[in-house]
Amino acid sequence: MTTPLTVDQLEPRLGRLTLIDVRSPGEYAAGHIPGALNIPLDRLDHALPALRSAAARSQLAVVCAAGQRALNACARLDEAGITALVVTGGTNAWTDAGRPVERVAGARPVWAMDRQVRLVAGSIVLLGLLADRARPGARWISAAVGGGLVLSALTDSCALGTALGRLPYNRPRPGTPTLDDTLAAIGG
Repeated sequence: MTTPLTVDQLEPRLGRLTLIDVRSPGEYAAGHIPGALNIPLDRLDHALPALRSAAARSQLAVVCAAGQRALNACARLDEAGITALVVTGGTNAWTDAGRPVERVAGARPVWAMDRQVRLVAGSIVLLGLLADRARPGARWISAAVGGGLVLSALTDSCALGTALGRLPYNRPRPGTPTLDDTLAAIGG
């Protein structure tokens, strides 16, 4: 079972726990909680040995933009026998409370992954419906996206989010710590 941690509870504990940010490197570079280390959700399994080691030394807390990816990460950590706290409301709650974020020099703002998914999925649905006027049957593209969204909700995974995470603007920027840098920092 994952224990929630509010931003008010997190702030005095910064530096005493290991804070893992599971957003894409682009999201992380654009602004993260001070001291947070970036391990993108799609690379979490690779980092399990280092996270197990870090959890033996101090408590782990996991954060993302709003909380869902962090909850997914905590469930995977729990399956691996690693206990972690989840930051309720994520980095959004942190900034909404007026707390500062660190940015990688030169990083541009990047939309949160859930917002990117909504834009792409909505655009494909709309284009499929419009294309159906010129080419009957194109609406099935929209139906396929709708089916993918249903599957995403049922499995609590997102293939579109994983694909978008590989696009250049979501990849690490120069100066952004790599996964290897993060694993070295936590002793992995």
